[in-house]
Amino acid sequence: MNAKVVLTVGCIAAAAALCVGSALVGAQTPTASASPSQIPDLGGIWDGTTRARPVNSERVPWGKENFPELNERALAYQKVFDEALSPKYDCQPSTSPAIQYDPYSMQVSQWPDRVVFRYEKDDQVRTVWLDGRKPTIYDWGIQGFSVGRYEGNALLVETDHFVFDITGFDDYNGIPSSQLKKVRERYWREGQELRATVTVEDQLFLRKPASYTTRWLPQRPGYQLSAWDCDPETSRAPVRMMPQKYK
Repeated sequence: MNAKVVLTVGCIAAAAALCVGSALVGAQTPTASASPSQIPDLGGIWDGTTRARPVNSERVPWGKENFPELNERALAYQKVFDEALSPKYDCQPSTSPAIQYDPYSMQVSQWPDRVVFRYEKDDQVRTVWLDGRKPTIYDWGIQGFSVGRYEGNALLVETDHFVFDITGFDDYNGIPSSQLKKVRERYWREGQELRATVTVEDQLFLRKPASYTTRWLPQRPGYQLSAWDCDPETSRAPVRMMPQKYK
């Protein structure tokens, strides 16, 4: 499979030199162990709307059969959680394990030393490094730091270095995630579908790991991801209509 060169908006706007430097560093580090003939073709723009999704059950991603056991700390956070303080109303993007299931499209680009996931939701870009690099103190963030490898017909991704997030498990149920959160993903093709199993563990809030499997369908030819363009004032508007939990 030919390598695909993708220029991000950040490269074009302000960081071309940094991106070139990053590419040079990646070229000097060990490359992915899989040969080109063993790499599954996961690239393209994938439709993540609701009609594409149910795999585990109609309640995917979380139903009785796969919802995690919350510990006492998580239950306490959930009990006192105030929806009006949810970061999504201030344009903070969602994180794993929720962003993979949000009903929007996603673009996958495969390079020799990385795989780039670009999400229509929240204008988020995740880089999965295949070259063996290690995280630094500057790699903590909402999306964490991701490394991956190809194994068989699948891409395996492991992500850590998340920051604490009051809605980091899912931005609709008030369950937080901590800096101990780790997310594992497995992506593979089944015919025309792209499938993924997402597993999350967090010792501060979950008694055991939780997992769901989802899918995407190919987007129509010529489809381009739309800009999210979150406006903080507009995003905050629903809060003014919410019943206030606390004075």
